[in-house]
Amino acid sequence: MAKIERLNELIHEELALAINREVGIEGALITITYVNCSTDLKQAHIGFSVLPDKLAGSAMRKLSSATRELAQRLTQRIKLRKLPKLIWEFDATEREASKIEDLIKQANSEDYAD
Repeated sequence: MAKIERLNELIHEELALAINREVGIEGALITITYVNCSTDLKQAHIGFSVLPDKLAGSAMRKLSSATRELAQRLTQRIKLRKLPKLIWEFDATEREASKIEDLIKQANSEDYAD
């Protein structure tokens, strides 16, 4: 496994644990969906999803404000010379998949109605 892939996995695991403990939104579940470090290791794009979807903005604000604390936790747990800059991205894959499933169900029910 390549160095960047291992680092992506390590950051993913550690952030998932830290977010569950430290970044809570009442009535919401935040999940880390992916971590992609740049080849020069200066940036890490971190995708997250939120259930329910309507709390995505709140989750983004909460994660952005907790970035410093999360980065400190990562540097304690992962030994790196320099931690990549954490860049949060909302991952709408779950939302899009849900829309597609609804459309398929609707199309199937219309086929049976005919």
